[in-house]
Amino acid sequence: MTDLVQSEPVNALGVRRIRLNRPEARNAQNPALIYALDRAFLEASQDPKTKVIVLSGNGPHFSSGHDMRDASKPIPGETQGTWGEFDAPGCEGRFAVEEELYLGMCRRWRDLPKPTIAQVHGKVMAAGLMLAWVCDLIVAADDTQFLDPVVAFGMPGVEYFLHPWELGPRRAKHMLFTGEPVTASDALAMGMVSQIARLEDLEVRVDELAARIAKQPLMALKLAKLSVNGMLEAQGQRAAVDQAFALHQLGHAHNQDLFGFPMDPTNLRVQGE
Repeated sequence: MTDLVQSEPVNALGVRRIRLNRPEARNAQNPALIYALDRAFLEASQDPKTKVIVLSGNGPHFSSGHDMRDASKPIPGETQGTWGEFDAPGCEGRFAVEEELYLGMCRRWRDLPKPTIAQVHGKVMAAGLMLAWVCDLIVAADDTQFLDPVVAFGMPGVEYFLHPWELGPRRAKHMLFTGEPVTASDALAMGMVSQIARLEDLEVRVDELAARIAKQPLMALKLAKLSVNGMLEAQGQRAAVDQAFALHQLGHAHNQDLFGFPMDPTNLRVQGE
């Protein structure tokens, strides 16, 4: 079976590439991919030769979000959080699953001490946003579209809810209320992405950026990252995300009560267009 996540050897400059590798599913995220990505991030983070980590995706899109066709639970022996009870009835089990696979993992990856760069292209949809947003920098191909269409599914947004922090409150509401994508050029103007490049030049541009960062002292890079992330925590980002996650669970419970399914099935579509 093909590796769901490809982790390349660190290069001579100290840059390691990690690639999502479910191109046939547009890199939709199931538990197997999430845990494979976690292992790759952990290996890179603990490797003394790795100074910068680049995350990208094989195929036409960076990631189409959660794999709605895969209802599997967290994998025994792989779990990183402390909730457990993934098969508990009602909201308890669903909360535990999403806290483990989505919110918990995003925070774990966001807090990796080494600089991370998301190299994105095509669609960055719903949970794909979370994979990009956990990274310190985002470099986007000029064809990239960032979108979170889950209000149409009866949900307020994805689990790691950073929309107002990344887009500003009014643009975040526009994205959520309408389902319309944010283009790469708009994302650059709003500061959500660091750079944009033509698709054919994207990997070279990211390599150049990663090499430039890798020349800096690693301890200073770690401290700079901690300083910026700590400032966001002081501004209330963590508490705000916790509140949004609780509302996300309310959305699931509401839909389960109305439709017998945790999302409104009226507009629900399978990824991979």
